[in-house]
Amino acid sequence: MVRFLIKRILTAVLTLTAVSIVAFLMFFALPADPVTGMCPKNCNTERLERVREELGLNDPKPEQYLNYMKGIFVGRDLGSAQGGQCDAPCLGYSYVNSEAVSDTFARVLPVTLSIVIPAAIIWLVLGIGLGMVSALRKGTVLDRLSVGFSLTGASLQLYFVGAVLQLVFVYTLHILPTPGYTSIFEDPLKWAGGLVLAWWSLAFLFSAVYTRLSRAQMLETLSEDFVRTARAKGLAKGKVYGRHALRAAITPMVTIAGLDLGSALGGTVITETTFGIRGLGRTAVDAVRLGDLPTIMATVLISAFFIVLANIVVDLLYAAIDPRIRLG
Repeated sequence: MVRFLIKRILTAVLTLTAVSIVAFLMFFALPADPVTGMCPKNCNTERLERVREELGLNDPKPEQYLNYMKGIFVGRDLGSAQGGQCDAPCLGYSYVNSEAVSDTFARVLPVTLSIVIPAAIIWLVLGIGLGMVSALRKGTVLDRLSVGFSLTGASLQLYFVGAVLQLVFVYTLHILPTPGYTSIFEDPLKWAGGLVLAWWSLAFLFSAVYTRLSRAQMLETLSEDFVRTARAKGLAKGKVYGRHALRAAITPMVTIAGLDLGSALGGTVITETTFGIRGLGRTAVDAVRLGDLPTIMATVLISAFFIVLANIVVDLLYAAIDPRIRLG
């Protein structure tokens, strides 16, 4: 296990390094000029060149990349044009927001985490649980309702579901407050009340997919030889389904859940836009629209980090869930 974990961490480091190089090259390939964005319209050529020198844009590209990576781990001095000293993890300076990118992300990342993590818990419990029960009650009313639920969820879009939920619970029944973000440490009830519609919108759509997949996987597992053998030995249904069939059927769900969670943590653009909440997704969209290149690059790196981390966790969970899998 330890050897496998070391190998996966090294692979993750190499992956993130490759992503950082590609993202850094894209930074210079885009047509937007950060110096032009910082200077007013009356900037002359001499002033533009002076600002470009302060930003270090005249340095060789490898040196600029190494300075950027150094800033992530130990911080660096960005110069007077970029706010001076930037503590680790320093992700550069936003010319649009006139602040360090790390300060921007410290403000918006908790918002995205507050949306995705509770929603993921709901959609995993609801989707996998309903799919498993549906498989065990194949052909019953519950099974038909489960299939209908999954088809409905797969057919709808998030912006439609979110708009309907707001219309019903916020503007018609007045049960919930207008969606928004409040720190959980400031007011836990207000935090939950402002995000609950976003949680259930995401959970409804994602759980529909997990319901269909987990039902199919459970039905396939119940026909396997080891399940029939467990039944033939006279084991109780609870042990057959819970200890043997469930653990084998849930393994593919772990892979999908890891990818979905990693991608969602990289930014829930539609969710944040639908509910008017500013998180990592809307920040990334605004950065692209305004040509905020340092923020774009930082978003790419953070999204890649979440996806790589999710894959490592998935690989480690395999051995814990399914004893047939051995990590080596």
